Amino acid sequence: MQSLQHTIKAVIRRGEESGYVAVCMEIAVVTQGSTLDEVTRNLQEAVALHLESEDLAALGLANNPMLVVTMEVEPAYA
Repeated sequence: MQSLQHTIKAVIRRGEESGYVAVCMEIAVVTQGSTLDEVTRNLQEAVALHLESEDLAALGLANNPMLVVTMEVEPAYA
């Protein structure tokens, strides 16, 4: 029996021109926002919409998976 994932991982990084971009690792979701708060809200909404009519088990996901977000930042140089 296959073990179902309880998390969906996403990475948020600075966009090439401005703002932030979020990319999910397990599902085909990419979104953006001008602030961290906006990109986070957009990510939550995009994931919910993507999974709305999907068979989660067919995607390898357990019911009600959590979204785990990693943020990539450049170090601050003095």
